Amino acid sequence: MQEVELFEYAVIRLVPRVEREEFINIGVVLYCRGQHFLQMRYTIDASRYTLLFPDVDVADLHSYLAAFQQVCEGRGGDITAIATLPPAERFRWLTAKRSTMIQTSAVHPGRCADAAAALDRLYSQLVC
Repeated sequence: MQEVELFEYAVIRLVPRVEREEFINIGVVLYCRGQHFLQMRYTIDASRYTLLFPDVDVADLHSYLAAFQQVCEGRGGDITAIATLPPAERFRWLTAKRSTMIQTSAVHPGRCADAAAALDRLYSQLVC
């Protein structure tokens, strides 16, 4: 039987106009130190986003999320030094407060035996 571990997660949000504080949940990032796990899942639904926010630049969104993914996975060290940090520090950087098109919710705790399954469950509950 797998041991239950503490994890932390945040919801990834699209905030097309920061001054209005309107957002759509588009993904989840989850960190579990005990399972050496830091991953994210997201969806880009361009037709939905442009319907709700006609000015959203979907190409920029793809670019921002690709960079977010690289940092999450620890890839692209030649592009950014953040990607070379240990997973806990990368998670803290990804979930830091910012005023950009891509933001995260507050960090929430949970417990799981399988971090990948927890990520899938949270993604289904909070994004889909």
